[in-house]
Amino acid sequence: MIRVTELRLPLEHTAEELTAAVLERLGIRPAELLRLEIFKRSPDARKKNALQFVYSLDLEVADEAAVLARFANDPHVKPTPDMRYRFVTRAPQGNFLRPVVVGFGPAGIFAALILAQMGFKPLVLERGKKVRERTRDTWDLWRRHNLHPESNVQFGEGGAGTFSDGKLYTQIRDPRHLSRKVLSEFVKAGAPEEILWVNRPHIGTFRLVSMVEKMRAEIEALGGEIRFQTRLEDLIIEDGHLRGLVLQTGETRETVRADHVVLALGHSARDTFAMLGRRGVFMEAKPFAVGLRIEHPQSLIDRARYGKYAGHPLLGAADYKLVYHASSGRDVYSFCMCPGGQVVAATSEPGCVVTNGMSQYSRAERNANSALVVNVAPADFDAQDVLAGVAFQRRWERRAFELGGGNYAAPGQRLEDFLAGRPSEHLGDVVPSYQPAVKPTDLTTALPAFAIAALKEAIPVFDRQIRGFALPDAVLTGVETRTSSPVRITRGKDYQSLNVKGLFPAGEGAGYAGGILSAAVDGIEVAEALALIAAS
Repeated sequence: MIRVTELRLPLEHTAEELTAAVLERLGIRPAELLRLEIFKRSPDARKKNALQFVYSLDLEVADEAAVLARFANDPHVKPTPDMRYRFVTRAPQGNFLRPVVVGFGPAGIFAALILAQMGFKPLVLERGKKVRERTRDTWDLWRRHNLHPESNVQFGEGGAGTFSDGKLYTQIRDPRHLSRKVLSEFVKAGAPEEILWVNRPHIGTFRLVSMVEKMRAEIEALGGEIRFQTRLEDLIIEDGHLRGLVLQTGETRETVRADHVVLALGHSARDTFAMLGRRGVFMEAKPFAVGLRIEHPQSLIDRARYGKYAGHPLLGAADYKLVYHASSGRDVYSFCMCPGGQVVAATSEPGCVVTNGMSQYSRAERNANSALVVNVAPADFDAQDVLAGVAFQRRWERRAFELGGGNYAAPGQRLEDFLAGRPSEHLGDVVPSYQPAVKPTDLTTALPAFAIAALKEAIPVFDRQIRGFALPDAVLTGVETRTSSPVRITRGKDYQSLNVKGLFPAGEGAGYAGGILSAAVDGIEVAEALALIAAS
């Protein structure tokens, strides 16, 4: 097949016009075009009065060699790359000690799925509950102020990404097209096929729930075992090799023999990080970011991004990506932007308030929200302590809990008041979406002074990039602290821990990914590395 890229058509074109554009681009007759598949479609909104779709297409033509020869010097007409996934090995015959996967978020799900598809029948351990039980517990916090420390936005089947926008795009290098394998498995599990070709695809929370269940069922059908409400308590290490795990399930404590373990922790598994530190597993402090969630009317963002095309059904709710380099040297940027979504309570620890963003597939809620965050480096806390970043995050989460009134309400402030340095006594026309409640206050003390100063400097600049961004009644809600893991569990080129053979750190919690797609890809790569070693 032939891949044609950078083919541009007006927003409201027909299928016939797309075909005609292909025929004209390649200089072929209709009978010579045998098949047309959309590989990617993205809107180009730089000219708001003449918005276009930009296509990458895979084509089957009558004389492929002749067409490619004619366009040999054209970078936008090339052979379609082979993006099929190929397993690196198969499980050995006979009896073998099955691998263990700790954590059932995106990295753990795909590590377990690939191992199961290769015949390794993994044992999966998840400290939280099954996804539907977990959903009920999460709503208990949002509606009734009741936190379940082991079952919430952070812990449980599907990981933190289950309660998010379900974004499925990434900027990682992907020469083996592993992200295509991830997307294909999602489609098989019930995601809309459009995620294979739309620019910046997303799924949304409700669809993710049923998809996770179907993927769990496939792992089990292939011989895998998944145990919920089972927490990793300790490692058994002998002469630098992992030999077993100590597990806690309710009141039952047990030891499981294990030589090969994927450690797919989420970024909030703070007690597990502490255990790894006690066991001497090599880790290092790493940068992350902290900030506040901001909410605008979605209609404002649509108009700013799409002009007269705002609200067009082919475009959906508009998003944005903002970056500013402050005079202090800090980077300020938007993070986890959720069009037509809501701000959610995302703490996993009592006495803390943490925000995150979530939206459904429809992205039909009134507000757009995004985190505005400022980079934090190990130099900003005690870098001698590998877990000092955890303490830094916890300090500001507890401060947010205090500012919110001590009942898991979040502290909030009108943007105009924030920029003017005065407390908000009430909120305005933009109704905050965070549940269980938002308490108007002064967010000046909700974050380090350097973060507050950088945010105040950046927001007027963002207003010049997105007209209306500095809307006086826009709502800021605090705090956003868990943008990424504050530690990295160091590993070598073989994906094993640098000092514990048989331990394979993976995903966002281990410091090697950021988001659903990159974590899933990392889970695949780690599973492949484990399989090759286990099968040798």
